[in-house]
Amino acid sequence: MNEAKVSGAISQGREKPSLQADVSAPRKVFIKSFGCQMNVYDATRMGDILEKEGYDLTPTAEDADLVVLNTCHIRERASEKVYSELGKFRELKIEREAMGLPTRIAVAGCVAQAEGSEIVRRQSAVDIVVGPQSYHRFPELLREAERRPGVVDTEFPVIDKFEILRQPSPKRLNARGYSAFVTVQEGCDKFCTFCVVPYTRGAEVSRPVQSIIDEVRYLADAGVREVTLLGQNVNAYHGSHRGAAVSLAGLVALIAEVPGVARIRYTTSHPNDMSGELIAAHRDIPELMPYLHLPVQSGSDRILSLMNRKHSVDTYLAIVEQVRAARPDIALSSDFIVGFPGETEADFEATLDIVRRSRFAAAYSFMYSPRPGTPATDMDNHIPAEARRERLAALQALLEEHRQAFNRATIGRKVQVLLERKGRHPGQVVGRTPYLQGVHADGPEHLIGGIATMAIQSVGPNSLKGLILETESSNVQRASVEPANVEPANVFPDRQASNAE
Repeated sequence: MNEAKVSGAISQGREKPSLQADVSAPRKVFIKSFGCQMNVYDATRMGDILEKEGYDLTPTAEDADLVVLNTCHIRERASEKVYSELGKFRELKIEREAMGLPTRIAVAGCVAQAEGSEIVRRQSAVDIVVGPQSYHRFPELLREAERRPGVVDTEFPVIDKFEILRQPSPKRLNARGYSAFVTVQEGCDKFCTFCVVPYTRGAEVSRPVQSIIDEVRYLADAGVREVTLLGQNVNAYHGSHRGAAVSLAGLVALIAEVPGVARIRYTTSHPNDMSGELIAAHRDIPELMPYLHLPVQSGSDRILSLMNRKHSVDTYLAIVEQVRAARPDIALSSDFIVGFPGETEADFEATLDIVRRSRFAAAYSFMYSPRPGTPATDMDNHIPAEARRERLAALQALLEEHRQAFNRATIGRKVQVLLERKGRHPGQVVGRTPYLQGVHADGPEHLIGGIATMAIQSVGPNSLKGLILETESSNVQRASVEPANVEPANVFPDRQASNAE
């Protein structure tokens, strides 16, 4: 389970600050977010809402008048990890209240949606439980919790939360940097047998086009250069604009017209919604980055059927071939689950085979773990943990080999890098390539927020080292990203022109 502290990074093992009552100080909120990019987006919007209620973000729970756990239900033992965190915050709440510092604890996100009032039953220190579709009601829930702790709101409201959410202050936006997430679609109608998302996020819903454009324009006016469009099935997006239907490809085209937006990404996609129009957008819209995250989960048709993925291996490979024909330099990433119930050694070898044929630049891979309420939990032939661990290790070794090969292929090439922050060392700046690779280079701090042309000099385990050759002029308002001159045969010399072998 990935963790993000929206209020700032917390050093592990440092001493806790002492608790001292200061009734004149403004109220503070600590938000700890687990899981996916959408949870990070939701957590930032919670912070925006609470700012209007007089709460400042703090990087330490010890300073917080309100502690929010924004939870994820995807990873193994997600609920147990939440209850473990709540036990720690319960002790902190008791300690603070003994000092005359009233403290509220809220649980948000997908575990909140799935567990509901059970959270309050198991941990009485919790004041608020709120699902991912209801967090816009935080101010109202806080007031209700003052009167009656243990408030639970896990409904799927009729009112669109995005109509109520306020834009963050320019000061807060400036602190977030030059890249931003924008949710455009929520929910899932696919019902994969291993997944809880349809039950915790609800049915697929797309935000109105104009609402998205307005948010992106606000971000761009505040200096954001890159936006990542989020959705559980983002390429299922469908809206309308000026009387015409708008797909995700059409939405990308509209966002590319917003002054100041230099880069556009989207995640996460489903193979069944990968349209020809969207594939063509990677060829035709320079602001759309040459990076595609397209989960396949398994290389076995039999396992894909058990997962209810509704696509085959050949269908997936055909999409990969079409995408690479449209944008030869594109970096592909994917998701994999190993040890799904009933997976044989032959099924697993088929997964290794699709990895070899697709050559992913990056990937996320996990051992299968049961999720209560999902059909896969009740399937026969669950795979022993030791076998799952061995298969995961073998898969990750192959994926890492391909990731490093992709990175090494950039040595000596010129790429455009969005510089996002200072590096760890004095006089160093850090950014990302169009392929989502981290790059560090020597350069002055005033370049941050611009796009620099770099020559890649070397590759480390997790990042590239570059030499800045050219930078934007200070009056650039909108920068197109030209495709890097990378041919598939150069990236992976042993890969054939077609993925079909």
